[in-house]
Amino acid sequence: MNIKRRNLLKALPAGVLFPWQSVNGLANSYAALEHGLQPSQSIDELYNDALVIDGLVIPRGWDADSFSALAKTGYSGFNASLNSRSLSTALESLAEWSHRVAVNPSILTQIRTAEDFITAKKEGKVGVVFGFQNSTMIERSIDNLDTLYEAGTRWVQLTYNERNLLGDGCTERTNAGLSDFGVAAVERMNELGIVIDVSHCGRQTTDDGIAVSKTGVSINHSMCEALYKNHPRAKTDAQIKSMAEKGGVIGIICLGYMIGPDPGGETTLETYVDHIDHAVKVAGIDHVGLATDYAIQGLEADGATRENWYEPRLTRFKPSYQVRWPPWIPELDTTDRFRSVARVLDKRGYSTGDVEKILGQNWLRYYREVMKS
Repeated sequence: MNIKRRNLLKALPAGVLFPWQSVNGLANSYAALEHGLQPSQSIDELYNDALVIDGLVIPRGWDADSFSALAKTGYSGFNASLNSRSLSTALESLAEWSHRVAVNPSILTQIRTAEDFITAKKEGKVGVVFGFQNSTMIERSIDNLDTLYEAGTRWVQLTYNERNLLGDGCTERTNAGLSDFGVAAVERMNELGIVIDVSHCGRQTTDDGIAVSKTGVSINHSMCEALYKNHPRAKTDAQIKSMAEKGGVIGIICLGYMIGPDPGGETTLETYVDHIDHAVKVAGIDHVGLATDYAIQGLEADGATRENWYEPRLTRFKPSYQVRWPPWIPELDTTDRFRSVARVLDKRGYSTGDVEKILGQNWLRYYREVMKS
């Protein structure tokens, strides 16, 4: 992609978006260019100052290693995927994470409104957005959404791979779309200010979710069907475009086997950025972000093996999922993943302002529009 790069003096919005940043910090950024530093050095400085948000982290088994990895990412926030099996397990998971935030006040902060991201960045903390990759915890009562919201829930994916009471998932045999109960759930989530996610939703459920929601929906961890044909998790150009027209954001997933057929081989970091390029062309620069969909430290560092990761998924997921081993792209399976993405975006000619949008500003803008203050 060839997007004309603006001069950093004109493009850096940090002083406007982050007024607490020191004048000396900006002066150092300008000096870096004046003294002929390499582009990677300048983009590293931008990354350090940027708001960086991960569209989806799997935080199960969070421990000291997770905190150590988090400190190396440069993240300002992430969406945490919690246990959605039932209302009781969801509330337990919310309570567990609320406690984790409370006992680590110098590291974590809970995101309830978009402005909490700004506070987190200012204070050098990482904001955590509590949410779920399925809506099964709603059970049979729309009123349970109010209970979940009060407990801290701020995003909900309508369906996972299979059908639930709201609609069909992406690997369901049928393609029925949202049920009446699903429409009612979307309407109540809109009223509460809960982000509606359609990442794992079936084709019609995705279309219905975008159409029914009064605000833009999130596709917080997916990829472009135009670049990886016939994968059930991918979103079509038409879906990406209609999502963007209502203000939504798509987070490009870091799982290599969902980006291309040969993770660890021909599917590379460049392939990943190809999906970003395509999404930007379809949706516009204001509607694309980043997402991992695995542990904060990366899959390999988290102990993923053929036996405990790959083989179980051959029975849990349908063949259409095209699960591969290894599932990761090496450059994205480290804590420097999004710094590496920023460097490639920089080399491809993205402006500094547009790199910042993809790193986190687009998520921030979206959350400001959807979450209630």
